[in-house]
Amino acid sequence: MKASIQLRLGQNLTMTPQLQQAIKLLQLSTLELQQEIQEALESNLMLEVEEDNRAEELPAPEEKQPEATTEVAPEEQDIQNNTETIPEELPVDTNWEDQYDIPATRTQSAGSEEQTDYLARESHTETLQDYLHWQLNLTPFSEEDRAIATALIDGISPDGYLHAPLEEIIADLDDEEVGMEEVLTVLHRIQHFDPPGIAARDPQECLLLQLEQLPADEDTKRRAEKLLKDHFDLLTSGNEPRIRKLLRLTAEQVQAVFDLIRSLNPHPGSSISPANTRYVEPDVFVEKKNGRWVVSLNPQAMPRLRVNPEYASLVKRADNSSDNTILKDHLQEARWFLKSLQGRNQTLLKVATRIVEVQQAFFDQGEEAMKPLILKDVAEAVEMHESTISRITTGKYMHTPKGVLEFKYFFSSHINTDSGDQASAVAIRACIRKIILAENPKKPLSDNKVATMLANDGFKIARRTVAKYREAMAIPPSNERKRLV
Repeated sequence: MKASIQLRLGQNLTMTPQLQQAIKLLQLSTLELQQEIQEALESNLMLEVEEDNRAEELPAPEEKQPEATTEVAPEEQDIQNNTETIPEELPVDTNWEDQYDIPATRTQSAGSEEQTDYLARESHTETLQDYLHWQLNLTPFSEEDRAIATALIDGISPDGYLHAPLEEIIADLDDEEVGMEEVLTVLHRIQHFDPPGIAARDPQECLLLQLEQLPADEDTKRRAEKLLKDHFDLLTSGNEPRIRKLLRLTAEQVQAVFDLIRSLNPHPGSSISPANTRYVEPDVFVEKKNGRWVVSLNPQAMPRLRVNPEYASLVKRADNSSDNTILKDHLQEARWFLKSLQGRNQTLLKVATRIVEVQQAFFDQGEEAMKPLILKDVAEAVEMHESTISRITTGKYMHTPKGVLEFKYFFSSHINTDSGDQASAVAIRACIRKIILAENPKKPLSDNKVATMLANDGFKIARRTVAKYREAMAIPPSNERKRLV
């Protein structure tokens, strides 16, 4: 081994702290951005929330300050433009002045409709077990029966069923004096808890339990009980002629029985412990004004920030003391942060505007008019890298007349048509849903038949693709749709 010194020329790409910060802000959702801003306010004394009209707003693009964006020079220059010109033939407009007119507080006045405070939060929902234990505490039980009831409740799944075998529950109690008869007695009492049908061991028992507690026409209720007890297999297969023959009922009487059974809930637990609802705060608003779609930033999304002029005035250029160095560092970091926020807002608005341009037909006509769109299409239109578009569209939402929709919702793959054009997968799913909703409930359409009907409309799509889209929309297959009649 011989030590030596060599001189090499090369180029390395290094991400500056400003660039890292800009990329980070691009990826944050509105709630995460608000938290990031709050942390910046707490850690940087140069930053403050603007509370009056005299405050210094986010740095204007013409100010000569270090850039902190994720794009190369030509794209950076494009992002810095204050306005975006949209062709007149496209009825889309962008409310660019809203970029910086962001109020200092997110407090919403009672009478305002346009600036609703969409506070994002996750709702805390009481679990099914909590609800059942609460009822247990209100019900008189002996100490031994209460222990059995607790074990039974703990064995109930979120859908409301008791899937655990009773033998296992008895074994877990570790009490030799507890027998099957006693457990069944306690189970019967729990099965009369709310919601109706709780602690059933199979769908048949679940529906029968609900039927027992349901006030209904005595004849119809009696027929429904007989159908559930003696001919449950015919009910699941939807064999109406066979049911009419066995029960000696007219078509109207069978329909009344079906209507009664259909009113029952096969998943009783879902009514008590639904999945936590996640509320989101939109990043942009999309409205139609004077025949043009207007895209504007949500003024409630984040506070209006500025550099504190009093602290900034304390910075002395020629002073190299430790205190002055700290002030200078904080001032520079504050300017970088504000510049990164500005770049994020402008990029967000550019991308949202392009999405609305492409999907105008969706806003006017609905899902069936959705056009195919991929990240690359938007990246080329706004002259940014595809990775930037991916970051800015993840976890971002727009408030539209169709509801609050994620940016990603507007992106879908292309499907060829007979005319040589391309259709959006979202539009195809909407067509499938429309066809199934219009089908004869007594003769549901198979996936093959749906594919044929789509082909007649010019959409080339395989049966397995129809099945995939149908399952994605939680629509059961034809044989299961029939038994719901």
